[in-house]
Amino acid sequence: MMGTTKTKIAIITSSLAHGGAERSCGLLSILLSNLGYEIHVVTVLDEIEFNYQGELLNLGLLKKQDDSFLGRFKRLLVFKNYLKKNNFDWIIDHRPRIPTCSELIISRFIYNPKNVIYVVHNFKIDKYFPRNKFIAKIIYKHSPYIIAVSEEIKKAIHQKFGYKNVKTIYNPIDNKLLNSLSKEKIIDKKFILAYGRIDDDVKNFSLLIDGYSQSILPQKKILLYILGDGKDVEKLKLKVAELHLTEKVIFKSKLTNPFPYVKSALFTVLTSKYEGFPMVIIESLALGTPVISVDCNSGPREVIVNEQNGLLIENYSSNELAKAMNRFVEDQFLYENCKNNASKSVEHLAVASISKQWQEILSK
Repeated sequence: MMGTTKTKIAIITSSLAHGGAERSCGLLSILLSNLGYEIHVVTVLDEIEFNYQGELLNLGLLKKQDDSFLGRFKRLLVFKNYLKKNNFDWIIDHRPRIPTCSELIISRFIYNPKNVIYVVHNFKIDKYFPRNKFIAKIIYKHSPYIIAVSEEIKKAIHQKFGYKNVKTIYNPIDNKLLNSLSKEKIIDKKFILAYGRIDDDVKNFSLLIDGYSQSILPQKKILLYILGDGKDVEKLKLKVAELHLTEKVIFKSKLTNPFPYVKSALFTVLTSKYEGFPMVIIESLALGTPVISVDCNSGPREVIVNEQNGLLIENYSSNELAKAMNRFVEDQFLYENCKNNASKSVEHLAVASISKQWQEILSK
């Protein structure tokens, strides 16, 4: 299949809001649409913030009307009929695939498994695969491809399940879009930045705040901006207050465009317990902003070359994080070197390059 309007693709995602995985789904819809494919996007939740292209089926609107057992059954029928009516050549499913019972139903009775490509966005592969290998085989054995967004995820799938149909395709960067979204003028103050879903169990913003509090940045009047929404905003604000940093740590919610802040930050920081292939890192580097990241599974070590485009540090150590922050502030040569190398270090993730990789598998 070549990239023509005759080739129809459905991209299935939990939502188009909040996180990097969801942002990458929107970007993939734009990428494939620009290649000439007819794109449809199906969202499970009524959460639409990120840019996308194609026809939208928002199952979340039905979920809001009726989330009873009968309502869920009706949504499955709507979904099944939509797929049948459009007769898609490919389905690209980005959702975390739990619980197992629901996924068995979807894989056996909703999908045609021979044209479904499953995408795994997280190193915690239990979010995507049943623990039972026999059931996992039932769901995945006929899929032509399982796409891992990092090499570490690919290895984890190989090690646990032994599948041979796993391929790595990194999340892409749309430099043109990023540059256009980052032009807005913002505060004229020095600050560092973290952004994403405010879920401390995953993103570990507590470690970020501890590292910042132990660094020299507060006394040098370098602020910490935390952008995003999520369940732990109030908990983190309380922690900041207990550290007497309320005027130094600024939370901004309901912000659909973080990129003016990304471009203006001295550097961005990622402190996650685990990731997939973090958009925070590649977006920052693409905009010329160096990164400090913990060496979590997975993604950071596949992008960051230590002391060349950022600093890669031991995870769960506020002391190491504080030292890294201090180095970027005090060692101007190191900082400028990382900043100068930032954008070119992710050129291989540009839309043109990632498009070719998707086109290669969709043309088979």
